[in-house]
Amino acid sequence: MTDSNEMTINLVVLGRTQTGKSAVGNSLLGSADFESHLSPSSVTTRCSLGHSSRILGIIRRNGCELALRVRVLDTPSYPHSALSKEQVRDTVRSALAHHFGEEGLHLALLVLRADLPLCPDESDHVIQFIQELLGPTWKNYTAVLLTHADKAEEAGFSEEAYLHSASSTLLSLLSSVQHKYIFLDNQKSIIKEERAIVLRKLLNFIRQNNYQVLLLKHSKE
Repeated sequence: MTDSNEMTINLVVLGRTQTGKSAVGNSLLGSADFESHLSPSSVTTRCSLGHSSRILGIIRRNGCELALRVRVLDTPSYPHSALSKEQVRDTVRSALAHHFGEEGLHLALLVLRADLPLCPDESDHVIQFIQELLGPTWKNYTAVLLTHADKAEEAGFSEEAYLHSASSTLLSLLSSVQHKYIFLDNQKSIIKEERAIVLRKLLNFIRQNNYQVLLLKHSKE
């Protein structure tokens, strides 16, 4: 949080290679801060922080409009094509402490592809990775973003039908994070109106968590 006329939310995006993680960060910021393109290997190799400009029309408090600022930490994917799990974990952990150490983290956004099934082993690995980063209260500070929802829609799945047909692995993950999830249409996510909808949903998740932040410290482990 900042002054009485502004609110700042701190977000980190996590996910596998080619889930659209960096593209999600760009959409949330309304910019092209993070490199994002199709590649046979992991594109992001280091953490980088992006800042949005003042965003109006998203949030009000006590009848008054607040300006919203969004800070997004983009991270190397896990698993990574060139970095070990320990290298990714230590890089992300250090960046979180460096950028959000004083203000805290509002939400970690786990980016998954809606058009690809989530397998049990993959889910176990990603949950373990997030636990190592965020600690035992990770569930309170994690939301799932399902990208490529447009492809699921093209295949005839509405959001309700998709969840009805989803694997028990995905449903269990969504349940563990208190059903904090958002479907993202990759064809529309850069549109201003779609961005506003997503930001309002994220703010609602933060509100449900009573605006608590996860405080992060440097670790020598």
